[in-house]
Amino acid sequence: MTGDWRRDRVGAALRGVNPTVLRRLSAGFAVIGDSQFLPGYCVLISDDPDADRLADLPRERRLAFLADMDLLGEAVHRVCARRDPGFLRVNYEILGNLDAFLHAHVRPRYRWEAADLRRGPATAYPAEVWRDPAHALGPRHDELRGQLVEEFDALTGHG
Repeated sequence: MTGDWRRDRVGAALRGVNPTVLRRLSAGFAVIGDSQFLPGYCVLISDDPDADRLADLPRERRLAFLADMDLLGEAVHRVCARRDPGFLRVNYEILGNLDAFLHAHVRPRYRWEAADLRRGPATAYPAEVWRDPAHALGPRHDELRGQLVEEFDALTGHG
């Protein structure tokens, strides 16, 4: 998965060329994360390319974005709980420190994670883990992607 879509993830999603998009939601796009060391990691990206933070959206769109984050979290929870008996919970984060577009991280957490890492945010994992090619999103995640899409369809009554 290469190409310049990574430089403009929101624009690429709006143009239909962001390969990580799972579903278009009411205020953004559910995308599967580039690194899957926590299987099921997803991100909600805003559909407003000018939004850098939640407060940049009008209140109605802000609430829609948060509802989309909830929907994405529910889909991740259901899929990961079925796939892995070690699933514990979903963590939600809106950080905005690195990428200058509104997005929310939706991270499944598991019992099999090292205790010192499981107790903190996923950002505490070393950079080597994030960048490890063994965790890079690829064809081996097609089944997971399909299950997430099916769950969105079930939750929203589409499909």
